[in-house]
Amino acid sequence: MFMDASIFLFLMFGFLLLWNTPIAVGLAMASLLTMFLNDAPMAVFPLTMYSATAKFALLAIPFFILAGVVMEAAGVSSRLIKFANVCVGHTTGGLAIVAIVTCCFFAAISGSGPATVAALGSILIPAMVKAGYDKGFSSALMANAGAIGIIIPPSIAFVVYGVIAEVSIGKLFMAGVVPGLVVGAALGVVSYIVSKKRGYGGSGKKATAAEIWAAFKDAAWGLMTPVIILGGIYGGVFTPTEAAGVAAVYGLFVGFFVYKELTLGKLKKLLIDASVGSAVVMLIVSSASLFAWLITTEGAAQMASAAMLAFTKSSWVILLIINILVLIAGCFLDAISIFYILLPIFLPIIKMLNVDPVLFGVMLTVNVAIGQITPPVGVNLYVACNIADLSLTDISKAIMPFLIASTIALLLITYIPALSLWLPKVLGM
Repeated sequence: MFMDASIFLFLMFGFLLLWNTPIAVGLAMASLLTMFLNDAPMAVFPLTMYSATAKFALLAIPFFILAGVVMEAAGVSSRLIKFANVCVGHTTGGLAIVAIVTCCFFAAISGSGPATVAALGSILIPAMVKAGYDKGFSSALMANAGAIGIIIPPSIAFVVYGVIAEVSIGKLFMAGVVPGLVVGAALGVVSYIVSKKRGYGGSGKKATAAEIWAAFKDAAWGLMTPVIILGGIYGGVFTPTEAAGVAAVYGLFVGFFVYKELTLGKLKKLLIDASVGSAVVMLIVSSASLFAWLITTEGAAQMASAAMLAFTKSSWVILLIINILVLIAGCFLDAISIFYILLPIFLPIIKMLNVDPVLFGVMLTVNVAIGQITPPVGVNLYVACNIADLSLTDISKAIMPFLIASTIALLLITYIPALSLWLPKVLGM
């Protein structure tokens, strides 16, 4: 044998990351070289990658991506911003609060952090800067609030976790609602404090009931999307995968026949964008699944699990250690890669400690959401930087108060299980 396969696997992957290799390519190349040098059956390579994506539940991913792209192009984002603005725009730091509220709304449509930042940031960041907000503050807020996109359902991260951990995706969706709002509230507190200190005022004029009602009616078709998705799943009308298809069709209906901002010419580009986004996700899924297969078959996952349990049997301490490890991993890897690489290690541990897998899934998803705003590979940061024409250094400084607030929210969600499990329990799930 060339060397211990698991050691070589991680060393090679780390080297490829340092060489700026795309994560999906790095995972696949490290796995392929490890298999070749350790005389593993090479037929496993294509079979594992194919079987990882040939799962019915994963069909939800391209449909949710399509639904988010279509809803944004249909004009839903601008209407949600208008509705949030008439509701809370008059308060101190009004536009900052509007950004958070709108991200919570749009998160229930897109299921993606970068998509939420791109859809709303292109409107809100220039508007905040024009209103006198600091560009770094505005961009950092949008990057962090956009991360709520993978916590509040529908969430691509929940779909992937549910497939790997064999947990009900519908239950995960319901469990993510309250934690997503907790993160939003934490960001709201920081935004209010900073706005108060720096003198970021609101619009100054409180909207009338008639203006709020008019904005609500205009945004109602967008607001109905999460109602249809979650209501259909909870009511047993369709599965999460079928709900994704319904959401995509509903988005097309709203775009063509209600808001009438979609055309056949635009649809072609939207289908291409959604296809590219789906292909990227599926490539990461297939590459990461091969990496995870090697971790498991070579015994690395079992050894790491045993070492952690030998260190302590306290669930509180182990959950803290897991959070720290995932926060570090989030600086370099995307959510899907983290799930496939680390879940083979973590799942046996949480089963032995009787930690609810739904709670654990929510905890990990909130954690990897924070990873979307931690440099050097925080994808939301790059999207916000591109919109605001900022350097990564500038936005990284401005992100710190929001990063602290999100971490506090993560600890609350980790150690107060009711925040995640209350809603599924009330709904009888």
